[in-house]
Amino acid sequence: MGYDLATAQDIPAATLYGTHCASCHGAQRTGGMGPALLPESLSRLPAADALQVITQGRTATQMPAFGSTLSAAEVRALAAFIRTPVVPAPRWAESDIRASREFHPAPANEPAAPLWQADPMNLFVVVEGGDHHVSLVDGDRFEVITRFASRYALHGGPKFSPDGRYVYFGSRDGWITKYDLWRLAVVAEVRAGLNMRNVAVSADGRWVMAANYLPHTLALFDSDLQLVRTYNAGTLDGKASSRVSAVYDAAPRHSFVVALKDIPEIWEISYDPQAAPIHDGLVHDYKMGEAIATPGYLGVRRTPLDEPLDDFFFDQSYRNVLGATRPKDAAATGAGTGNGAATAQVVNLDVRRKIADLPIAGMPHLGSGITFAWNGTTVLASPNLQGGAIDVIDMRTWKPVATIPTPGPGFFMRSHEKTRYAWTDSMMSRSAKDTMTLIDKATLQPVATVREPGKTLAHIEFTKDGKYALASVWEMDGALIVYDATTLKEVKRLPMSKPVGKYNVWNKITRSEGTSH
Repeated sequence: MGYDLATAQDIPAATLYGTHCASCHGAQRTGGMGPALLPESLSRLPAADALQVITQGRTATQMPAFGSTLSAAEVRALAAFIRTPVVPAPRWAESDIRASREFHPAPANEPAAPLWQADPMNLFVVVEGGDHHVSLVDGDRFEVITRFASRYALHGGPKFSPDGRYVYFGSRDGWITKYDLWRLAVVAEVRAGLNMRNVAVSADGRWVMAANYLPHTLALFDSDLQLVRTYNAGTLDGKASSRVSAVYDAAPRHSFVVALKDIPEIWEISYDPQAAPIHDGLVHDYKMGEAIATPGYLGVRRTPLDEPLDDFFFDQSYRNVLGATRPKDAAATGAGTGNGAATAQVVNLDVRRKIADLPIAGMPHLGSGITFAWNGTTVLASPNLQGGAIDVIDMRTWKPVATIPTPGPGFFMRSHEKTRYAWTDSMMSRSAKDTMTLIDKATLQPVATVREPGKTLAHIEFTKDGKYALASVWEMDGALIVYDATTLKEVKRLPMSKPVGKYNVWNKITRSEGTSH
């Protein structure tokens, strides 16, 4: 079912919105009690789903059903209206960010210990997208410790403080939530933007940075989500600006690395107080002070590119960024330039230029790649959103060593240092979305599959010792399935509402080679 604009165009959709929607979603559709209803926020919501939500409401939320209040034509008009740009474009300034913050500190005399009995390092944070909740799961007994409501449409994966006590969630609506896993309570919340991609937490736990699509900014916070400053995501001359695709913490470099959607640059923002000064443009001899430098600490160091890069992966040193370009034939939709296929390349952050092209066809999903030791070297294995194969690249020579067939294109790949298998889904395939393929990391051959017939099976994560693998049945009436990582037998099944991702505290804070960073 699509939008019938011919029918909807004579219906006063703006008036309908003001009457039925503005009190929850905001007069400018920027969100309030309900999520933002902006084109940027709704880009991944299918047309049929939008019509269904307006008509039938949304389970376990305050979104009511309007099927008995509005006619079918009025529902279609509203669904079309929320896809149109807001004019004038909504703004979200530093004053708005600061005004949105709420802070709930722990009582001064409260003991610093978990309120539950489990290993804090083997805790799983499970994001349930079906009804916008988060479950905390004991990774030894595989029992739910607690379950709580989250902001709408968490995105980019939760990030943990270095000690594993706190977790930071980012929502597509721009909200950052700091949650105390020990006390089971929200510590702070702030709205960094109107449409946000992800957050990153510095390796020292001092900083949190948010990447925004709308507005075109980065927002830097302290660990309690007090705004420090914002960065306009634009070229040095100010003539062009960009959506921010993502921000990553490069722990060995004590910096954040920033992917930009619309301008050909990579940014690095150092949080090392001793960072070297930044010299933009041509420099004859910086030692002689012949160029005007800007401070390196929390300053923007730009690496120029030939075209924008998306979907980053890093080597273990974080000196090299592996990035994918968007398909060049997508220029008309704003997703690329020129015509051709997606490509991938390696950019060295020290010399600040491309050093290699990656021979990966199709549409590599580098952000879900993993590394592991193989034949005396380290290899990158990456799923592909178009082809039913895993590409394996030697990270010393940047040459391909294998292409591993899978039943269909997948989105996630995971492993662990203490298991022989890498697990990958085929969730992008209509016929094989129910199949998880296991690859032997020594032979680079597929050796087994696990299946959940007729369902979508995706997103593996391991316990901290690598003995058990947890997979998501990615359905509204879904589940978390616990497998023995050696025998591949199902150990336990926990009912969940579309568990889109699960994150083990130990694997994340130690930056396990088998999980996403």
